[in-house]
Amino acid sequence: MAADPYTTLGVTRGASEKDIKSAYRKLAKEFHPDANKDNPKASERFSEITQAYDLLSDKAKRAQFDRGEIDADGNPSSPFGGGFGGGHPGGQRGFGGGFGNDEGIDLEDIFGGIFGGGGRGGPGAGMGGMGGGRGRAAPRGANVNYRLAVPLPDAAELKSQRITLSDGKTIDLKLPAGVEDGTQMRLGGKGEVGPGGAGDATVTIQIQPHAFFRQDGDDLRVDLPITLDEALAGAKVKAPTAAGAVMLSVPAGASSGKVLRLKGRGMTRKDASRGDLLIALQIVLPEADAEASAELARRLEGWSDPRDVRAKLGV
Repeated sequence: MAADPYTTLGVTRGASEKDIKSAYRKLAKEFHPDANKDNPKASERFSEITQAYDLLSDKAKRAQFDRGEIDADGNPSSPFGGGFGGGHPGGQRGFGGGFGNDEGIDLEDIFGGIFGGGGRGGPGAGMGGMGGGRGRAAPRGANVNYRLAVPLPDAAELKSQRITLSDGKTIDLKLPAGVEDGTQMRLGGKGEVGPGGAGDATVTIQIQPHAFFRQDGDDLRVDLPITLDEALAGAKVKAPTAAGAVMLSVPAGASSGKVLRLKGRGMTRKDASRGDLLIALQIVLPEADAEASAELARRLEGWSDPRDVRAKLGV
């Protein structure tokens, strides 16, 4: 028999719906298997937490448990207990359910991914017998986990990603706003097939390092090489963005390290707004043995910059 669900979640019997949700969020995040790959007992603990939440988040089942009509597994406490119909005790459990079936935990708050609410009882769930116990739900198929490598520019632009499932079928996955490395997305019914229906698939997003873009919170950064004449006189040059190249105005007299900001060209936030692209100018001089370098040296012969450019460093 499962442990007392109140004890499992660490709440009192008089705990509010909000307290139960809060306790579940905290424990689910702490014991999620993906965050405890070196702790095999975490998965068992995670299942216990989810089972306890499944029972306590259902008002009807919680009331039955409090009255002693069902046990912590959701089974009738006596051959004639539990009344008629309702619920899906002993069946496949997961992230569904919730208070009133429309206020389930949104695990996006926990894992940064997309987890839907709603009940998950399969065929046969809630089939109460007249004058006796309830039938158990047919087991659903196993859940399946995937890892999806996503290029950084695609994550910024929320470009759909094609993924091949274990059955060989491919689907185009729409990335959610605010996607980040480690975001988990649940695909309902895309797991293995079972007597009670297919399980779910969980896709964990892995944002790949890029050759020249770097993520800085909601912003992207990139170093842009420019020539000395472009820096001195100013110029229009091509600059890369996550969505493709754009023309950038380099101001006359620009120094190496000067940062130009392109608004709304960074990562997409959860509210669909965008961070910025920060472009650091890098003046690239000709190689010492190149003809252009020799020509530049001849033109600058006898000239020196009178400024003390290192004065702020105290040297």
